[in-house]
Amino acid sequence: QVQLVESGGGLVQSGGSLRLSCAASGRTFSSYFMGWFRQAPGKERELVATITSFSGTYYASSVKGRFAISRDNAKNTVYLQMNSLRPEDTAVYYCAARTLDTTEYKYWGQGTQVTVSS
Repeated sequence: QVQLVESGGGLVQSGGSLRLSCAASGRTFSSYFMGWFRQAPGKERELVATITSFSGTYYASSVKGRFAISRDNAKNTVYLQMNSLRPEDTAVYYCAARTLDTTEYKYWGQGTQVTVSS
């Protein structure tokens, strides 16, 4: 069982930066495949970035080159550094975790709001 708590959201101007954090409970955090998702009003939830237990990363094309996902297994925390933010990045951002034997993200955080003003 994993519990996830996101933090670091807020209001930022276009071109600015934010760093989201996701703190996880549990002793097996390092074995989990972690992801950041986002959902804007009226839109479906979309995958933003993922990181494997060995820190292999994947990014959606819309954020590649601007966002960076990382993890600190000693702190049971995954991060999303967001640079060059755009108004279209405005959304609720969710942290999620899954085990390696499934493609389903079983554990989700409560979400943190990111608002980018133009």
